[in-house]
Amino acid sequence: QVELVESGGGLVQSGGSLRLSCVASGSRFRMNSMGWYRQAPGKQRELVAEITRGGSTVYADSVKGRFTISRDDAKNTVYLQLNNLKPDDTAVYVCNGDWMTPIPEVGRSWGRGTQVTVSW
Repeated sequence: QVELVESGGGLVQSGGSLRLSCVASGSRFRMNSMGWYRQAPGKQRELVAEITRGGSTVYADSVKGRFTISRDDAKNTVYLQLNNLKPDDTAVYVCNGDWMTPIPEVGRSWGRGTQVTVSW
């Protein structure tokens, strides 16, 4: 099993920035695609951004040009840079990732989330 732990959330004013991190830990694994989702109160969880092991990225239309996803496989970490934040970006941001082991075993893990709150 692989565990994902997010950090970097917080309270920021509209127009501000945050950088979220998600670290994967476990035994003898490799992360494949990793991504960030978010869920606001009363709304469904939505994909924010995703990055493949090769570096290809996908973004939700609502965050294109403002958010940037990146990864450091040496650190088993995926990042999400959030710029020009808006109140509508307020949500719990959750990391996920597909992993595999040498057995081979494959799976998908989810973090517990980090709160991002954007004030007017």
